[in-house]
Amino acid sequence: MAELDGRRALITGAGRGMGRAHAMVMAAQGAAVVVQDIDGDLANQTAALVREQGGAVEVMVGDISDVTDLKTKFAGIEPVDVLVNNAGIDRPGTLEEIDEAGFDEMFAIHVKGAFFATQAVVPAMKEKRWGKIVNISSVWGMVAYTSHSHYCGAKAALLGLTKAWAKELAPHNINVNAVAPGGVWTEMELAQRGEEGIRKAEALVPMGRWAQPQELSEAVLFLSTDRSSFITGQCISPNGGAVIVGI
Repeated sequence: MAELDGRRALITGAGRGMGRAHAMVMAAQGAAVVVQDIDGDLANQTAALVREQGGAVEVMVGDISDVTDLKTKFAGIEPVDVLVNNAGIDRPGTLEEIDEAGFDEMFAIHVKGAFFATQAVVPAMKEKRWGKIVNISSVWGMVAYTSHSHYCGAKAALLGLTKAWAKELAPHNINVNAVAPGGVWTEMELAQRGEEGIRKAEALVPMGRWAQPQELSEAVLFLSTDRSSFITGQCISPNGGAVIVGI
């Protein structure tokens, strides 16, 4: 049997990048996958890829930061066993440049969206006495970075939520953990830095490269299965040694 046979997994922001990789890796391990994204075209592209590899999949289109819409959408699906709070954005800006709208958007997607998505799935997990919640934070929520303070703050907030939820939900046999990636080759990073910029950043990493999305998905998969049954409130940071040198 595959590790997630009989389980349902919902991944937010799964239309591309790491979220798409998470959906495909989980489906390959037997999970029925719910692909959530604000972009319906991208969500359906991910769903098509999952189906091509023989996986069961459905699509949920919506804005994770709109709590009313989120609650409606989550109420309309079957309960899930695994929730991956992956949806996110990155908007660079110095402390003086970031305005209220940009600050609110950053925390609404990363923090508020994750909070209320988790709130929506927990009752069914409690009833089943089994659940896995994985929050996608960032190495920048651990060591910080210049010109992205609102992003760093939002990702650090996810680490705080991870610990608080882990304590609260442990009596119900629900594990809550975080994955904090270092640099990852995604469309978002390519659009922001360009290939040359990524290559320069890779040169600073002890392992000499950034991760491919699927490498992060393996950590997410581990935290979504019974292999991690006694792990909760923890953060795994696949970063190629970046934290060692403070980047």
